[in-house]
Amino acid sequence: MKFIVSSTYLLKQLQVLGGVINSSNTLPILDNFLFELNQNQLIVSASDLETTMSSTLNVESDNEGSVAIPAKLLLDTLKTFPEQPLTFVIEDNNTVEISSNHGKYALAYANGNEFPKSVALEDPSSTTLSGNILATAINKTIFAAGNDDLRPVMSGVFFQFSTEGLTFVATDAHKLVKYSREDIKASETAEFIMPKKPLNLLKGILASSEENVTIEYNDSNAKFTFENTVLICRLIDGKYPNYEAVIPKENPNKLTIQRSQFLSSVRRVSIFSNKTTHQIRLKIAGAELNISAEDIDYSNKAEERLTCDYQGDDMQIGFNSRFLTEMLNNLTSDDVQLEMSMPNRAGILTPTDGLDAGEQVTMLVMPVMLNA
Repeated sequence: MKFIVSSTYLLKQLQVLGGVINSSNTLPILDNFLFELNQNQLIVSASDLETTMSSTLNVESDNEGSVAIPAKLLLDTLKTFPEQPLTFVIEDNNTVEISSNHGKYALAYANGNEFPKSVALEDPSSTTLSGNILATAINKTIFAAGNDDLRPVMSGVFFQFSTEGLTFVATDAHKLVKYSREDIKASETAEFIMPKKPLNLLKGILASSEENVTIEYNDSNAKFTFENTVLICRLIDGKYPNYEAVIPKENPNKLTIQRSQFLSSVRRVSIFSNKTTHQIRLKIAGAELNISAEDIDYSNKAEERLTCDYQGDDMQIGFNSRFLTEMLNNLTSDDVQLEMSMPNRAGILTPTDGLDAGEQVTMLVMPVMLNA
């Protein structure tokens, strides 16, 4: 079995696939890339049992066969080459020999049949959307997903597809983000919870992709197909919490303010906040927003005053500055609106501009109890 491939082309594809491989695997075979050669097409796969990703590459060959090649060794070698053709020859003595312009390198390989087979989805539903829209949806939500192993359903992003539109939700019980698109519809209603790891992989690859992504899904797995790549992952099992129930509907107090100015103030003031609670206080009266923080243990305190557009009763509310910073950072609008009802009810942060038609972002942040 022999094939010739461009060094940089191969490296680029393998670096993407390498993101799937865990640093410590239960099965040694998972430390390898699976190479499946079929004439001039080479399919390379990586898996951690939960997620499997494959790319199809064009190579020069008229052979067929499959081998598993050590991922780290191969990546480390490829990174050192300038652009050139590499010749891979699979020898009978369980080594693969790579020939470059200047040398030869031999790596031990494993039998390709030992590599776990990727799951075939039975009877899946499917939806197609643009890669950059999916990347945006992941970007806007994934930071709000939880890390609690005891509540696995909240450690992923909830995909909700219907004939009215697509909704993506993430929450860790302190903050919640709901991103929806009314301009893209699914053929039928479906919902599933995607784990973070495959979403981070997709986010990286699709960031600037205009290519369409086809998402196929059933009760246990989802499959993403785009360009020359296929990603299959196991879904998180369980029922997602009823997030609509926690979004307060009546919020008479509305604060509109320039996002970058608000973010800078929150960042600065939070440096002086208590290092365990990260608590900052927002005090709103008339057209003035007063942001303050205090760390009594160290006699540190800070206060800033900003002008804002505010409709509602004078009020004081406390937030964890880290959550507020994350949310403001994740928005790209010039202005944001913070809607509140009472100091013990969640605040709702929304962008007031910069969205596409049919695009909506709602961010919810739980308040913290203020010390008098």
